[in-house]
Amino acid sequence: MIKVPAPAGPGAFVHPALFYRGQAEYLSGVGGFVRASLAAEEPVLVAVPGPRLDALRESLGAGAAGVTWTDMTRLGRNPGRILAALQDFADRHAGRAARIVGEPIWPGRSQAEVLEATRHEALINTAFAGRPATVLCPYDAAGLPAAVVSDARRTHPTLIEKGTDLASTDYADAPSVCADCDRPLPEPEGGAPWLVYGHGDLGEVRDHAEVWARGTALSAARRGDLILALSEAAANSLAHGGGRGALRLWSTGAGIVAEVRDGGRLADPLAGRRRPSLTSVNGGRGLWMIHQLCDLVEIRASGDGLTLRLHMDTP
Repeated sequence: MIKVPAPAGPGAFVHPALFYRGQAEYLSGVGGFVRASLAAEEPVLVAVPGPRLDALRESLGAGAAGVTWTDMTRLGRNPGRILAALQDFADRHAGRAARIVGEPIWPGRSQAEVLEATRHEALINTAFAGRPATVLCPYDAAGLPAAVVSDARRTHPTLIEKGTDLASTDYADAPSVCADCDRPLPEPEGGAPWLVYGHGDLGEVRDHAEVWARGTALSAARRGDLILALSEAAANSLAHGGGRGALRLWSTGAGIVAEVRDGGRLADPLAGRRRPSLTSVNGGRGLWMIHQLCDLVEIRASGDGLTLRLHMDTP
C-alpha cells in the first residue's frame, strides 16, 4: 500500500500527484489512501472516471459504504466545475480533515480540456491553502502524454511514484502555470462573423443566438442553456468589459462554440470556479453560471481584454 504524506501541521493542505502504471498500482495507491482515510474516520470523496470508480468500489468491497463517489467524466466534463465541488465537500465537513481523490485528466481528453484541467490543478493550491485537507490526484503515467505528466510535476508540491513520495523539484506557483495555459485559441475553420454589441443590445444578442442555434443539433433545453450563458457573458461585457463586446458562433464536429470578447480583466483567477456567496460583493456569479451551463469554458486574459470561449456538445 502506498502511503500518502500526512499534513505538516494543523490547517495544512496536502496535494500529491500519484503516478500509476496499470490497474494494480491504481488500486494499491488510491485504494490504500481511501482505506487509511476511512480507518481514521475522515470524510472521503472519490471523483475519478467511471471505469476506475467501478474498479475501486469492487476492490474496497463493504468498506466502500463510507465513501462519497462521483464520476469525474460527468463532474469534470467542464474542468471549471471541479474545484467548487471539492470545496463544497470540504465545507460540508468543516472542522474535519477532508480526504479527496480527484482525477481530472485521463487518456482521451482534448488538448483544450487538458489545459483547463491543468489550470484547475494549479488553482487548487491557491483555493485550499491553509485548509486541513488532502487532495490526491492520480495520473496514468503510461497512458497520458509526457507533457501532461510533466505539467503534473509543476502543479503538485508532492509526487508519489513507485511507492515513494518526494517533493517535486519542478513545482511552480499558480500564476506561472496559468500563464502557460493561456495559449492562443485556434481560429474556427472557415471563419465566423462577429456581432458587436453595446448598452441596450442584450435583446439583440439573445435573438441572434436563438436564431442561429435553431439551425444546430442542440436540443431545445440546451439552446436555452446557451442563451442564458451568452446573456451572462454579454452582461459582464457591458458591466465590466468597457461597455461593449463582440460575439461569434460556429459549429464543430462535436458541438457548438460561442466566443465573447471584450475589454475586461480577470482580477481573480478563481472567479467562476468557486461558488459565489449570496452576500458576495465581488461578483463572479455570471461566470459561475456560465461554468455550470457549458461543457467546456476556455478563458484567455490579455492586455487587450478578455476572451470567453464556450463549448456545448451535441448528440
